[in-house]
Amino acid sequence: MSAASFRRLPNLAALAFGVLPFLLAPVALATTLTAQEGVPAPPGLVPEQMWPAPTAADWQKPVLIQWQRTWDDAVRLSKETKRPILVCVNMDGEIASEHYAGIRYRDPEITRFYEPYICVIASVYRHNPRDYDDQGRRIPCPRLGDCTCGEHIAMEPIVFEKFLDGKRISPRHIMVELDGKKTYDVFYTWDTASVFKAIDDGIKNRAIQAPPIVKGDRSILEKVASADSRDRTEVEHAYTSGTAEQRRSLLQAALSLGEQAPIELLRLGAYGLDTDLNKQARQGMTKAKDPGTVDLIADTLRAPLEANERHELVEALGKFADTSMKARTFANAHRGFEQESTVINTARWQSVLEGAAYQGAYSAEDLAKKGSERDAAIAAQPRSPEARLDVAETNLLQALSTVAGTGPGGSRQAQQYRRMLFQDAERTAHSAIALGASGWRLDAILCLCARERGSIHEAYDLAISAAPNLPPEAPGQLAMEVLALFAAARQEGIVTAVREKKDFPPQWTTDVHAAYAVLERHPLGTDAHFAYHYDFLHFFGTPEADAVLDRGIERFPASPMLHERLRSRLLAQQDPAALEAEYERRVAAAGSSQSGSSPTMPWFAGYASLCAAEAHRRTHHNDLAVAAYQRGIAHFEHYQKATGNTDGVHYIAMAHAGIARTQLLAGDLNATFASLQTVFQLAPRAAASVDGLGTTAMQTAEMLRGRALTEKQDELLKKIDAAIAALPPEAHELPEYEQNSRPANRRRRG
Repeated sequence: MSAASFRRLPNLAALAFGVLPFLLAPVALATTLTAQEGVPAPPGLVPEQMWPAPTAADWQKPVLIQWQRTWDDAVRLSKETKRPILVCVNMDGEIASEHYAGIRYRDPEITRFYEPYICVIASVYRHNPRDYDDQGRRIPCPRLGDCTCGEHIAMEPIVFEKFLDGKRISPRHIMVELDGKKTYDVFYTWDTASVFKAIDDGIKNRAIQAPPIVKGDRSILEKVASADSRDRTEVEHAYTSGTAEQRRSLLQAALSLGEQAPIELLRLGAYGLDTDLNKQARQGMTKAKDPGTVDLIADTLRAPLEANERHELVEALGKFADTSMKARTFANAHRGFEQESTVINTARWQSVLEGAAYQGAYSAEDLAKKGSERDAAIAAQPRSPEARLDVAETNLLQALSTVAGTGPGGSRQAQQYRRMLFQDAERTAHSAIALGASGWRLDAILCLCARERGSIHEAYDLAISAAPNLPPEAPGQLAMEVLALFAAARQEGIVTAVREKKDFPPQWTTDVHAAYAVLERHPLGTDAHFAYHYDFLHFFGTPEADAVLDRGIERFPASPMLHERLRSRLLAQQDPAALEAEYERRVAAAGSSQSGSSPTMPWFAGYASLCAAEAHRRTHHNDLAVAAYQRGIAHFEHYQKATGNTDGVHYIAMAHAGIARTQLLAGDLNATFASLQTVFQLAPRAAASVDGLGTTAMQTAEMLRGRALTEKQDELLKKIDAAIAALPPEAHELPEYEQNSRPANRRRRG
């Protein structure tokens, strides 16, 4: 569990299925620079002074800009009110974006410039693990205001395609007129005044004069049909705080709109405690035409439902097939989950795998003995295709069981021996073909030999041929490898179909599900099989996903990839406190057991506490964050003491870096410097490591330096400069999102 294995990067998607989410929602990290390209900073100032970092008190103030929830809502309102759209782009960690999000968007003197516009916000970073609670109530983004994280994430690819000219730059402000064309596009500025002047001038110099908005005394029921986020919020509050009769009236008003039913009210109805309203809301989903209905139905399918209701919702996705690749893909996938596999007989596999006589793997002695017997057989029957397949199979099994040594590249001799065995297996299999051999065993042998050669698509095709006829009695290693390739081949087929905007047979989803179900029961199954199966089911949203992960953790309690998914699940379904409580329980259980996993569990608990701390920071609960960081440090120190391993030191340093950022926000400059010194002393390279919020200890040091300059704390400034100068070059490396955008005069000091 080295530091390199656990870089603080977003968990974007499944390892084996990771491309599909991006095909369905093509967001990407923003690369940024808030400065005029090629223009030096104003003399006597550093960026940390021009864009002061928000304090903890700043982050507690509410965002005063009213963001619209979707691009369609913004366009509809723009046409109704004759007001232009203002597109704002923001990102985490970048100094000016932090300044806008934490200070400017919360300042009434500044936000008045935004009021004449229909405003939308785009940011690819998630600040809440989920957008709705268990009862369907919205969870506003703690960084950007009343929109959810899902809404500002979904906005980014839309505005990127329409207005960003292929450049992801933040912060950015774009005025869009009623005809959909840009009036101005402000970025790369060294000051904020020019931005606000452009926003103000955009309205003052506008040829179209928007009429005043007169809403009158509309009833709450009349506001149900409104696209304005203010009205939507008011209606939803009335629903959640109203009586049972009021909720029923509001839901009926929503349902009466048919195709135009507001999906947020349908969500509240479907996730509430009234089972009758639940059913009515789900029926409303089958009629609604709002593009957000696709996500609402996808979320609803994650819960257990009666078969007929599930089927109706899946079929309702079909009406979006022409406009939404996600709807087409999810509809096909869920149709597949409703079927039994015609390729993998899971019941028969389970019966054989659980039998006392099943042998998962042969020992080296068994393989050597079998090889001698088969060599003798082929000598006696040189024209027998089956005898040749026997020899090819033995060579293949010997190759699969050969461990290529230890160390960075493994033993060269072992690698060469393994390669020769694969070559012998493939050569012998082809000689069997010349004698008339065919069938699953031939396909399976050639499949794994093709994979070894790097011909992965050839291996996929052969796995698809071999899997339907692969008997459970096949040699364990051979069967396991072929089934894993078969599952990967079907997933690749789904991804290719989505990329090419084509449909795929629902049976492919069934096949993936069935293949992984067998692999999870196979004695040679791995944690990767559980992880990929969970990713597949979780992405499409099925009730079985959590059970797969739970079984995987039970079988492989020290698997990093399974713990990564468990952390994400606990944060999404519960909260940071629940995440830490679960790992405290696991540490206690491991400590009381005699299993080999017990020494590593404090490591996982320490990492979970760091994730919990970052979740608290996202919601600006900095006291809770510091406490979680301290618990994380204690877990890593316990792990180091128990095992003697030092692979937790990097994360102890990262915890101190997180504490330093919270101290800076609180205005305690000396404490900030003390925490940074701890980072620099424990693990200097960690100074350049990006945490889960997109920030580094070096960025905190630069912000601290800016505050010391502003407050004329000369002694502190000298200490900061000396500490930074003493760091090795790798501590000065820029985050990836700055490497190609920061000009030469803004490279790290040192």
